[in-house]
Amino acid sequence: MARVGVFVCHCGENIGRTVDCAAVAEALAGHPGVAHAEDYKYMCSDPGQALIKRAIIDKRLTGVVVAACSPHMHEKTFRRAVSQAGLNPFLCEMANIREHCSWIHEDREAATAKATDIARTIAEKVKHNVPLETIHIPVTKRAMVIGGGIAGIQAALDIADGGHEVVLVEKDASIGGHMAQLSETFPTLDCSQCILTPRMVEAYQHPNIKLMTWSEVDAVDGYIGNFKVTVRQKARSVDADVCNGCGDCMAACPNRRTPSEFDAGLGTRSAIYVPFPQAVPNTPVIDRANCGRFKAIAKGIKKEVCGKCAAACLKGAIDFTQQDELVTEEVGAIVVATGYQLYSIGREQPEGLKGYGEYGYGEVPDVIDGLQFERLASASGPTAGELRRPSDGKVPQTIVFVHCVGSRDPEKGMSYCSKICCMYNAKHAMLYRHKVHDGRAVLFYMDVRAAGKGYDEFTRRAVEEDGAEYLRGRVSRIYRDGDVVKVVGYDTLAGEQVTIDADMVVLATAMRPQPGIKELAQTLSVSYDEHGFINEAHPKLRPVETNTAGVFVAGACQAPRDIPDSVAMASATAAKVLALFSMAELEREPAVAAVNETTCIGCLTCERVCPYGAVEKKEILDRDGNVVRVVASINPGVCQGCGTCQAVCLSKSIELATFTDEQVYSEIEALAFWP
Repeated sequence: MARVGVFVCHCGENIGRTVDCAAVAEALAGHPGVAHAEDYKYMCSDPGQALIKRAIIDKRLTGVVVAACSPHMHEKTFRRAVSQAGLNPFLCEMANIREHCSWIHEDREAATAKATDIARTIAEKVKHNVPLETIHIPVTKRAMVIGGGIAGIQAALDIADGGHEVVLVEKDASIGGHMAQLSETFPTLDCSQCILTPRMVEAYQHPNIKLMTWSEVDAVDGYIGNFKVTVRQKARSVDADVCNGCGDCMAACPNRRTPSEFDAGLGTRSAIYVPFPQAVPNTPVIDRANCGRFKAIAKGIKKEVCGKCAAACLKGAIDFTQQDELVTEEVGAIVVATGYQLYSIGREQPEGLKGYGEYGYGEVPDVIDGLQFERLASASGPTAGELRRPSDGKVPQTIVFVHCVGSRDPEKGMSYCSKICCMYNAKHAMLYRHKVHDGRAVLFYMDVRAAGKGYDEFTRRAVEEDGAEYLRGRVSRIYRDGDVVKVVGYDTLAGEQVTIDADMVVLATAMRPQPGIKELAQTLSVSYDEHGFINEAHPKLRPVETNTAGVFVAGACQAPRDIPDSVAMASATAAKVLALFSMAELEREPAVAAVNETTCIGCLTCERVCPYGAVEKKEILDRDGNVVRVVASINPGVCQGCGTCQAVCLSKSIELATFTDEQVYSEIEALAFWP
């Protein structure tokens, strides 16, 4: 006979303000099968949990219902308490009377009645709960980090320092990411490469890190603790084991006019190249789209063309026959740290965005974005750190910096704030004034958002010590008039239109996720928002986890992040991975689906709809080893308990362990037959 205990939480005023919790407890006390019911102001507190434990023992309860907040918040808390009192934790359920009731209603009487109904349905469900045991899964104590920027490097180093192997996958020829392109970093104005390069070398030389550059994730199979990741190692056309990085091949290459991606298109490189002098690894790759040899092959020319790089290489490292290679890596956890790209400012925009054609980017050569300014200011940049106009090489005497280009502008760009733009514009104004002492730096801003340790002081320093001029308002048009770039805007504080004759304009463009991130997210079975940023499992309680167990997220692929935030997130993901690897076996809740093989008709509709790939085809054999029939089989390690397979099963052969037909029908009957 069922003896259910119902415990109603006030949640301070979150529930108690709208719901009469005492009345709910009183109503449930008279419900069939309920042996005990009471209310308490903070049920999740230590006294509240002690109250539940005491009632389980004293009242000999066979099930527990906690009417409180969302199960996502405290289900583990209450199940742990129930377990400590000697009751199977899966005989405890939560009735959500906060998010589903008190927070969305104002009528106290109606909200109380609804809360009573919600609690009653869960009480009926608990009557049909059965004791369940956690699932034990072996763990491959090896991790993969996707993305070799500062977030990926930090995560890989922390996991490797914890004593576990890491596979670090980077799509470009070198690790380092966008941080490698920066001149100096805010708010300390220390050299970016001075901070980053030692970390890059450390990752490259670490005995627990396997570095795979010029590589991309092609496919992901498996589940938490047991992933099989297929990585495509793109053909470098250079044997990395033979190459000594001497650079003779690059010096011999006749094509030196290819725009350099590392210099944001302001400089050029050869067709065989390393991205930048401090690249790790220092092994060149051949850009087949711009290599004369490969262009001839693409045109069907059989005669060998060019090949000067191969002739110059004394080690014989050049290999024009090299092909892409697929490598399968077995790992227990995956960290996504793919970083960001800058918003494209021109007229042509993806996804129906309008762009900023009126700002002249791409048409006026002296209108550049923030990353291009970084390369002009960098000692390793195309001008060796001298600030010069792209159009004629002259030193700019006036530069206008425009905030929020693409950010906070849902009509033309994105609705979100990119977080770093205010700070890097202030930094750019300082860098400019340090290099051109008598220069004029004018910044058009909407409002300054400097939320970080020392950030507000940094932006004030740009004004008070370095003489930056801040104008509150938006720029409406930028165009060229002879040697001058005309910037037309409106100063909202002065209440007048402003036209500034500038030598150069720097647009603080928005942060966007890297191209291809949606495809990668689908490969990993993780969700993303409308902008393409990877979604975290919970913004407060699980900020570095995703909805797919064993997949974690760090840095700017989750939202606009600066370097300190990205590094902090990376270390947080490493802590999660190390915690996962600390166990001999992984324990997970048994809220998974199971197939009744006796009634399964083998239609495999469940396999087609499963978003996690948890359903597999299983062959039933006779005594002679012949296939009698085919049924569906569910891998409990992969299943996330979404219930989609149960909903579409034609023969009703699939049930979710915590949502059986009997349990669901009992909840419906609780509403249908009790007033």
